[in-house]
Amino acid sequence: MTLLHAVFAPGLFSNPAVQQAAVVGLLVAAACGPVGTFAVLRGQSFAGHALADVTSTGGSAAFLLATSPLTGFAVFAMAGAGAMGLAGSQRRQGRDVATGIVLGAALGLSALFLYLSTTSQSTTGAAITVLFGSIFAVSGSTVAFAAGLGAAALAIVASAYRPLLLSAVNPDLAAAQQIPSRLLEAAYMTALALAVALSALTIGAILSTALLVGPSATALRLTRSPGRAVASAIAIALGTSWAGIVMAYDSYSWPPAQHGWPVSFFVVTLILACYVLAQLRHPRRERRSRQGHRDES
Repeated sequence: MTLLHAVFAPGLFSNPAVQQAAVVGLLVAAACGPVGTFAVLRGQSFAGHALADVTSTGGSAAFLLATSPLTGFAVFAMAGAGAMGLAGSQRRQGRDVATGIVLGAALGLSALFLYLSTTSQSTTGAAITVLFGSIFAVSGSTVAFAAGLGAAALAIVASAYRPLLLSAVNPDLAAAQQIPSRLLEAAYMTALALAVALSALTIGAILSTALLVGPSATALRLTRSPGRAVASAIAIALGTSWAGIVMAYDSYSWPPAQHGWPVSFFVVTLILACYVLAQLRHPRRERRSRQGHRDES
């Protein structure tokens, strides 16, 4: 029992804030796994990072207007995705230029909104909440809203799974089959914006890319199958999120300050550890693959 309490602090499972945080972690993992996998496959990790920074503008605006941070995250992420689509092109270089322009404008607005919210409303914790998250403070209504956003992101990816996969693996074949690339890009960017907003709710706008891309990049290192990669990404995102919640709750009893460490720190650290371990395993898998090809020849 002592060992159990050392891992799970007393009151962990009965704490309402922890219970809601665990539900949010599940919802975010379910959305970020599939969406993040396609972000890596399609080479749009930078777009995800840019949208994560754009959500900081939405969170800042939400504090200024005294509304839910998730609402601000989602609205501005969607607006940022739309702006990238209008300003960009089908080529990756054009998309990156458009992404950089939107990112710069969004960060400027974020600085303005945070300044106005802290000077006019004395919300001194606004910047920390927006940038690094506050999953233990999520309300019940926000959980329901997050479930709706996650379901929408999953529905988009599920309905366009095959075209997304084909355009990511073989763009020329996708073009030959006359897949509507602009419509597909718009649909995927919508799903990406929703996943980024959910990720920002969990670990903050500035770190949300880690939860979006990290588990997917790790999963793609461990398996060549896109379907298995999606499942693995969900499992890694969920495992690191729940472990981060447990460790953050336990940290309230740690010295010296006894105020608790942020969930975002633990989640990002665990994701990094998983990716490093996958990187260490990957070269061995490649050597076995090359050895098998030599033996066949």
